[in-house]
Formats: sequence, C-alpha cells, structure tokens
Amino acid sequence: MLQAVSAGQAQLLETTVETLSILTRTDTGLQCRKMALESPPTLASELTSLPAMSWRRFARDLHDGRIEQICIRSDVERMKSEAEELKQLVTEGADALSAKSKQERFDEQSWDSLKSSPLYEVLREYKDVLPDDIPAELPEDKGVQHEMDLVPGTKYCATRQWPPPREEVKAIDDFFESRPNAG
Repeated sequence: MLQAVSAGQAQLLETTVETLSILTRTDTGLQCRKMALESPPTLASELTSLPAMSWRRFARDLHDGRIEQICIRSDVERMKSEAEELKQLVTEGADALSAKSKQERFDEQSWDSLKSSPLYEVLREYKDVLPDDIPAELPEDKGVQHEMDLVPGTKYCATRQWPPPREEVKAIDDFFESRPNAG
C-alpha cells in the first residue's frame, strides 16, 4: 500500500506487485531470473515505453533472436470478450453474416449516427463526393489489371525488360554516330 498526501488529506493508493520469472540469454547460456514489478504494464505502449529498453533496441534484439518470447499482459475481462468475439467470427464464417448484421453496420455509418463525431461538419462539407448508399461489402474482384507507365509520355513502360524494336535501336545508333560528325 502507498500513502499519498494531497491538500492535507491522506489517501491510500493500492498497487500490485507481481513477481515474474524471466528467462534471459547470457554468454554462458539461458538463465532464469526473478523480477518484482510494481504495477506492471498491461498495454503494448506501456511496455515499449519502459526505461529499461528503447523501442529500437527492443526491435533489434527481437530481430537478432536475443528475445525469444514476448508476453503482453492484458485485462482479463477484455481478453475474454475479445476471445468470444473471435470465436464467434470463426464459427460463423464470412458468408454467415445475416442481413440484420449488414443492416446494423449500414445504420452505424448513417449521417444521423455521425452527428456526435468531431468529423461530422467536415464530412457534411464534402458530402457531394461521398456516396449516398454506402456498400456493405467490397465489390467483387473482376481480375482486371492495368499496366502503368512509370515515366509520363514514354511509349513503353519503363519496367519492361526486353530490348526495343530494331527501328529504335537503329535510330539511337544513328544519332550517336552523327554527334561526332556534327562537331
């Protein structure tokens, strides 16, 4: 228990202390250590902002294999609800969404539901470019693929690897042969 004094009043603040067994890699091999954490972090942002290790060092150590396992602590209730949602999605499948759930998603995106949003005024300003009916699903892929010129105005795409036609090669060769003669 911690005791904090603020404006003449004593206030009791409850902290949790958790002992973790941590497996670390050393020069001599793997070593198990005990670490006591007071009010341990529960969010990824809290974990990455710990003073013991910078984000860059964490990423480098993870990439190099010096960190073998990561454990992120989270709120038990939130984890249970997310697990239930995930379980429900897996069992239902993507095709099993009912018309009611599609209608619910559509209603969540209506103008009336956006009134409480801070972006409502901006969205209303640009409503002429937003569709009247928001589709509930992405359109089906038609398999059409377009090729783009990377350099505007060129006859051939800059990424093509085959040699140019003989006429172009001859024109280029003639151009460079005429340059020394031109002076």
